[in-house]
Amino acid sequence: MRKLKLALLILALSVSSCFAEPLIIKDSGLKLSVAEKQEYIAGVMANFFKPNANAKPYKFAAPDGWTLESFKLDDLKIERLKNNNENKTQRVILELHGGGYVMGLSENHKLLGAKQGVLINAAEVYYVDYRLAPEHVYPAALDDAVKAYKYLLENKVKPENIIVIGDSAGGNLALALALYLRDNKIAMPGALALISPWGTFEQNSNSRVKNAERDLVLGVTNKNLYTEVQAKRPSYAGDLDLKDPKLSPIYADMTGLSPMLIQVGGYELFTDDGLELLKRALECDVQASLSVYPGMPHDFPLLFGELDDTVKALYEFRDFVNRIIK
Repeated sequence: MRKLKLALLILALSVSSCFAEPLIIKDSGLKLSVAEKQEYIAGVMANFFKPNANAKPYKFAAPDGWTLESFKLDDLKIERLKNNNENKTQRVILELHGGGYVMGLSENHKLLGAKQGVLINAAEVYYVDYRLAPEHVYPAALDDAVKAYKYLLENKVKPENIIVIGDSAGGNLALALALYLRDNKIAMPGALALISPWGTFEQNSNSRVKNAERDLVLGVTNKNLYTEVQAKRPSYAGDLDLKDPKLSPIYADMTGLSPMLIQVGGYELFTDDGLELLKRALECDVQASLSVYPGMPHDFPLLFGELDDTVKALYEFRDFVNRIIK
């Protein structure tokens, strides 16, 4: 066991999944016990928070058969990953990144979006580099997401072919976007996929307490983001009440929203957020499902692509889209 732990730690420190993971989607990944996962994740995150000074930062490159380009809608920067293969579908992904509304679009988000796009053979993946707090509070990010979504419709993308994906704060934004579209009678997307969604700006759920130490991604070891999401008033909130459904969709009327998939880790701060979002969606007769991945931290598909839990989450996403969007 001691040798196994040492091997896992060495592997964690040497594998640069946070910075240089190749775009290879295997049928399965590294299978570990819950205890082994924690040691592995701790090693990877230690390297993430304090990278080797000699290591080159990961720079995302489009996979074979795809091209990456960027453009602006007024001042909003968008990156587009385009599938050049002839057998592509008409599906289009609108990716809303996480980061507590205070961190921008990362290379890891581009990689995750590319994996999702490849798995569902999407025609395009759009990454929205929305405005950030504290300089830009609610509704700045929502306005940018709406602008990006309208751009897709204006460019002849059928709404039923759009999959809105959001992780963490991006999951919060994806729900805010869906609520805005419904309330303003704009055609809804075909599906919503929420990874570790930030369901409420409040801080008093059970998982926020019991997983503060266990969540090695968003918990107390991540001083900056932990302080942000657990603040008495997170930066993006502006003057809104923290229970306002525009910030905390667990209180929203979700009637009429698109089918949604929710994925959370069993050791993350937002486990209860996912549970409450599922409960609210089902109360409003929305087609929704939730998967809790045991022993996994916040936003695990973004950072631990080599683990079997992430591989399973990716294929679960593919199967969900295949059921909903033909």
